[in-house]
Amino acid sequence: MIFLVPLAAAVVWSAIQTVHEREAEVEAQAESIAATSAAYLNQYLDGLNSLAKALSTHPDVRALREPECNRLLADMLKDQPLLLNVLLLGPDGVIHASAVPLKLRDTLHLQDLLKVASTGRPVVSDLTFGRTSGRPSVALGYPVLDVDGKISGVLALAVNLSRLQEVFASIPLPPGSVITLTDRSGRVLARSLEPERFIGSRITTTPVEPKNAPAMSRSAGPDGVERFYGNAAIDRGPWLLSVGIPHSVVLARVRALWIRNVALLSLLLGGTLVILVWFGDGLARQLNRLRSASERIAGGDLTPPMRGRASSREFEQLQDAFITMAGNLRDTRDALDRQVEQERKMREMLQSLQRQVVRQERLTAVGLLVSGVAHELNNPLQAILGTLELLERSPNLTPEALEEVAFIKTQSGRARDIIRNLSRFSSQQSGPPAPVDLREVIDEIVQLRKRNLENASIVLTTECAAARTVYANFTELEQVILNFVINAHQSIEEAERPRGRILIRLLDTGKRVRVEVQDDGPGVSPADEAKLFQPFFTTKPVGKGTGLGLSVSYGIIDSYGGTIGHAGNDWGGATFFFELPAAPAS
Repeated sequence: MIFLVPLAAAVVWSAIQTVHEREAEVEAQAESIAATSAAYLNQYLDGLNSLAKALSTHPDVRALREPECNRLLADMLKDQPLLLNVLLLGPDGVIHASAVPLKLRDTLHLQDLLKVASTGRPVVSDLTFGRTSGRPSVALGYPVLDVDGKISGVLALAVNLSRLQEVFASIPLPPGSVITLTDRSGRVLARSLEPERFIGSRITTTPVEPKNAPAMSRSAGPDGVERFYGNAAIDRGPWLLSVGIPHSVVLARVRALWIRNVALLSLLLGGTLVILVWFGDGLARQLNRLRSASERIAGGDLTPPMRGRASSREFEQLQDAFITMAGNLRDTRDALDRQVEQERKMREMLQSLQRQVVRQERLTAVGLLVSGVAHELNNPLQAILGTLELLERSPNLTPEALEEVAFIKTQSGRARDIIRNLSRFSSQQSGPPAPVDLREVIDEIVQLRKRNLENASIVLTTECAAARTVYANFTELEQVILNFVINAHQSIEEAERPRGRILIRLLDTGKRVRVEVQDDGPGVSPADEAKLFQPFFTTKPVGKGTGLGLSVSYGIIDSYGGTIGHAGNDWGGATFFFELPAAPAS
């Protein structure tokens, strides 16, 4: 709003200049009207001079014939509304004729008129008041010559000063203006406003000769109104004719101009304000758009803002720079994200390699241990198998004994195969795979664990929905499923439930065959899930488990290109599973 200070100063200066200009304009107008009014008055006086000259040469007037002159003067007065009377006087001032009935032969004591008889020149009397009418007037005296050219009388025209302003009636005047006629003593002879009030009064205490009066003056009149006066001298009087225009006319003209200027200024300021509001609103919208984009970027959304309409080139450049900045920040963040992702993958790969190294070291240690144990167990087992073969050849054994010997031999052979597999695991070499029907493996497991599970009040059920075979070693798969069943048995016993359930499920999953062992035990805690298949990890008490079952199972399934894992189930327990590629149909 600082720009309003010079604007206000300019408005004040313009207003002062306007006042001075209007004052000069009113002064010039007053002078012009004064000159025009003086011309009107001189024209009227010239008409009276012509009238007096015509009357003074009339034979009856020259001869001072009273009856004829009375009629002549009365007829002439009818056509002169501004005259009070027309008199015909003798050189001694005796009245010989009158347009208005008067007492004739009376003497009119007007020294100014008597000068006409002595000088032979027209004169103008001072202000007088009529004997009968009491109205203010001045008398214009003209000499009357007889046929011999001698002064025989004086023709006097009494001008009605109360109606003299009618001479100026056709002159347009601003409201409140006044035309004043004064004599050399400053006494008012005629006035266009309130003549009865002011005629005869003096309006100045320092009389000025009319011809020496300034052409322009400014003062307060007898009515107290301040006016600009234009002055013009009337030589016939001598009188001073003044035209006064009120100072209020200046104010009225200035007011009209001020109203127009104020209206224009208001329109200008209003338009400027509208433009500023419009520009400010557009500026605010653009700043809000940039602020919103900044808040969005601060919140993590580095999407460059949409390019909008800019109100100026600077804002367009600012918007382009902001869009470029957001794009660069997004590219930098994406590059950092890619770098962080690569580092994460490398870290995960390194951790995986570390886990594999640890697992390999553990498996190596387990392999060495298992290799020694298998070697130590294999010799007594061979002796047992040899003894069983000798017993089978004995003729003294009953069929029941032979059946038990056959069963012991079968289980010893199974133990020998397990020892062989452990030896193979320790050397990280799998036996040659062959087509295996997993239904047969599951049947073998059921037959092997059925009695123990019944004694523990655990129901074992199977669901075999797949008939495809897999390439693997029968004994190794039996060992894996048996580990799952034993773990489920032990988990249910730890829960100390009166009854339990175990479900062995066989199903197809696309190009693979899946085996699941599901129990209703307490399940696996989340803290133990990551360590289930690590060697020597067990949740069983000391002496109840070695922590090798799932680790060995993992090695067996992995060696055949399968997957092994754990999940929860709807019973609230655990489900262990493995998947192996299905063998091609023959």
